[in-house]
Amino acid sequence: MSAAPITGISGGPQSAVLNQDMVPRVASFCPMLFAQKKEKKLSFETIAQALGRDEVAVAALFYGQARASDEDVANLSKILDIPESTLKATEIQACPDRGKTMLELPPKEPLIYRLFEIVQNYGYAYKAVLNEKFGDGIMSAITFSTKVEKETDEKGDWVKITLRGKW
Repeated sequence: MSAAPITGISGGPQSAVLNQDMVPRVASFCPMLFAQKKEKKLSFETIAQALGRDEVAVAALFYGQARASDEDVANLSKILDIPESTLKATEIQACPDRGKTMLELPPKEPLIYRLFEIVQNYGYAYKAVLNEKFGDGIMSAITFSTKVEKETDEKGDWVKITLRGKW
């Protein structure tokens, strides 16, 4: 991480914030991280670049769905101006409760519903194709990476989500 403070939104028009109705359903440190992210007008992409991590992994950390390393805590402390001791006093380095759902099923939030709908409509098709290519098994969500990309063409903006899991 560079010595200069990081600033700015990159890759989009606004910084994601934590909706107040989610506060009771996330880890205690999440509102603090989001508040500082908002205060400093930082995107997950900008923070991820400073941490040397993927932006989805950083967003998962902010929602309490990933575990922070000692290096993550030290760097977040600098980036967000939160004392390292304050971060370490939270459960930011504990094993996250990834199975805890933060939403109703089916989801009411439209974007999350569309992702749910993709799995609902294409889940068995994905399973059939994966089984043909790999045999019986499952894709890991532990040994896993994902990324979100924006593509633009004459028809407009497109979302490209890559899911990469160990078989």
